[in-house]
Order: sequence, then C-alpha cells, then structure tokens
Amino acid sequence: MVCEVWGIARSTVYGAQDESEVEVMEPKKRGPKTELSDEELVKEIREVLETSDFLGEGHRKVRARLRFKGIRVGKNRVLRLMRENRMLAPVRSGHPRGDRSHSGSIKTEKPNELWGTDATRFYTKKDGWSWFFVAVDHCVSDVVGWHVAKKGDRWAALEPIRQGVREHMDGYAPNIALGLGLRHDWGPQYTAHQFQGELDWLGNRSTASYVGEPECNGVAERFIRTLKEQCLYLHDFDTLEEARQVIGEFIERYNRGWLLEAFDHRTPAEVRQQLMRKAA
Repeated sequence: MVCEVWGIARSTVYGAQDESEVEVMEPKKRGPKTELSDEELVKEIREVLETSDFLGEGHRKVRARLRFKGIRVGKNRVLRLMRENRMLAPVRSGHPRGDRSHSGSIKTEKPNELWGTDATRFYTKKDGWSWFFVAVDHCVSDVVGWHVAKKGDRWAALEPIRQGVREHMDGYAPNIALGLGLRHDWGPQYTAHQFQGELDWLGNRSTASYVGEPECNGVAERFIRTLKEQCLYLHDFDTLEEARQVIGEFIERYNRGWLLEAFDHRTPAEVRQQLMRKAA
C-alpha cells in the first residue's frame, strides 16, 4: 500500500540504502534502457529494414534485430516510432468492415428477399464424416431447404436452394427467382462456376459475406449453431440415412415450434404465413 501511494516499485524500496534515499527517489520508467534518442533510433530501424532480406518486418522482429546489434529497446517504443514514421509492415488494404456493398443489416422486411446458406459436417459410425447444407430466410429465419450428403461439393450446396425455389417460387425455371438474394461465405462450393452459374440462371443474385466476417451470414450461422446444440450433439448417428431422418424431423419441429423473440415469440411458420398474407 505504501509503494502504491509513493508510486514506486517494491523492488526499488528493497534495494534502497536507507530511508532518506527512498524519500528523494523519483519513480523511473521500467523496461530496457537505451541511450539513443528517437531520431537516432529511427535511423537504426530504417537501416534494419533496408538490410533485411524480406519485404517488410513487424516491430517485434525489428526489435529482435536491434538486439542483435546490441541495441536494447522496448517493443512499445519501436512500435510507436515505426507507426509515426510509416514503417510498419503492409497489411491487407480495404475497409475494416468490408466494401459496404451490403445494406448494413442482415434482416429483411419481407420473406424471400434474402436467403442465407451455409454448411457443417457431422460424423456417422458407418459412413464417416458427412455434410449438412441449409438455406434460411433472412426475415423469418425458417429453413427453406436442406440437404445431407456424404460429399460436400457444389452440387450438394445447390440442393437447398433448389428446394427453396421450388417451394416458395412455384416452380423451377430461368429467372424465376428475380429479386431474391443469396448470402453465402467464400467456401469452394459457393464460389464454384457451376454454383454461381445456376444462381444466374435462376435470376438469384449472389451477395457474398465479407471476407473474415461470418456475421454477415449470421442468420444461417445462427441456425447451424442451433442445429448442433439441439440435434447433432445429442445423437450418435450410425448411418447417413439415420442422420437424414433425425435432422429432417428436427427441422420440421424448428419451423413449426421454434420461438422468435424478434416476432413476439411466434414460430417461423406463423410469421411467414402472416407476412405473406400482408404482402398479398
């Protein structure tokens, strides 16, 4: 407590010769000391960067290379000087929250304006690792299509979209899904030429999530989490067919029984029915 009041370290007090030395002692900055000024240290940092075999070095590596030269300095000081003099290693350019091609909200006012699709893997004793694909509406959060497959390729990823279009667009034909957007991540299934080509054929615009920002696809991501907690983690599947049956039963219960707080704790099926009547 006394050291906190004085603003000095306990080791400083213990190392003092007598009480009078402690009384006049000023608190000193901790860390490695250097006799170089900021200007001199910047010159040394520039020399390290110019003589390096690599294009750009982080402040930690620069500090290590300075130590090799016998210059001991704190990493925070090196970081500050490199930042002030624009010497930090280059980083990925672009907006920190994506390119702003999205509206800024993942929820929509009406059903069938934007769907989100995503995938996850689960294990079966006989068939090994298998895939689950889903498409979820961004307004009412109901599952419009889903598919279970052993191979998680672009064709398996398309199946939930096909189911949803047939169910909610009254058919499957060119440009039948005009005005509908599909939010997906950057997995190889979704960036494949065949996947994107069929979206174009349907008139379904692709609206990919930002790189490294899965929250842009948050509706589908949230359903995947619910599926894992309420179904996949609770069952030890023997076969793929058993998993398909159990998952299908859960999705039926979800659409008709899951309560949505945003809609006054009504189910996805109830909300869709009400909003579609208003739209009609």
